[in-house]
Amino acid sequence: MKGALDERRAVPRPGVPGWKAWSAVAVGGLIGTELRFGAGLVFPESAGAVPWTTLAINVSGSFVLATLTTLWIARPQTAFWLRAGIGPGLLGSFTTFSALVIAIDQQIRGGFHATWLAYLGLSLVLGLGAAAAGWKTGKAIADLRGGAQ
Repeated sequence: MKGALDERRAVPRPGVPGWKAWSAVAVGGLIGTELRFGAGLVFPESAGAVPWTTLAINVSGSFVLATLTTLWIARPQTAFWLRAGIGPGLLGSFTTFSALVIAIDQQIRGGFHATWLAYLGLSLVLGLGAAAAGWKTGKAIADLRGGAQ
């Protein structure tokens, strides 16, 4: 019985990421978090003001992730662990759209209602626009390189 359990643990299950993917997400997450923290130090945000740094990070991250995802769709042979490390790992921790919620909450508590409404609208419009531009960019790059191979 024990031998059968050991055998099942050693065989990768379909649809379950392996240790390489989990490790890549962890390393990518660490790097993305540090980049996000560093950007906050270089471009600090003051209470009550529009959090431009968070907006720029989220919009640029949306663009990069959409570009890469489009390229990965065109070239599916890209290693899963690499896609996981860069996408959900690095870019997921870098963009931190949860920071948008915190910024909006602070603005609501401070009574800056026009500011949080404008910020939320800008975040949605620019984030979706950046994702659309990233998709077009990724498609153009894939087409230049001969599409899927």
